[in-house]
Amino acid sequence: MKIALVCSHGGHLTEMLYLMDAFEKHEVFFITYDNFRTRQLKYRKYLLDNIGTNPVKMLKAFLKIGKILAKEKPKVVISTGSEIAIPAFIIAKFLGIKTIFIESWCRIKTKSGTGRIVYHLSDLFLVQWPQLLKLYGKKAKYVGAVI
Repeated sequence: MKIALVCSHGGHLTEMLYLMDAFEKHEVFFITYDNFRTRQLKYRKYLLDNIGTNPVKMLKAFLKIGKILAKEKPKVVISTGSEIAIPAFIIAKFLGIKTIFIESWCRIKTKSGTGRIVYHLSDLFLVQWPQLLKLYGKKAKYVGAVI
């Protein structure tokens, strides 16, 4: 199965890399930000400009991610965050691609900004702390620490 792994380049990338054993029998590619660390990834990758809170960069990311997902046609998009997940999940929903969001391990008592948005777009929304179930609601699932 082809899987798009979508994450920013810092701790979210570190968390995604901890999960790579789960994807070993699948064809994966990354959609992430361009920096020295992501350029060294041994996996196939698409590198974008960092979005941050810039609306123009968000719009550009929508266009680039749309082209990538239309070309690659993954069966699922998996993200550990951050804001790069937002355009990826919106486009994935539009294209009929399943989505899985894994809330960051460091989110113990509060929702992430990205989590608040992609919760509604996710086919599977995983939290790594049971106390987040009450904050997010019925769609959130806790199966223990994923990372």
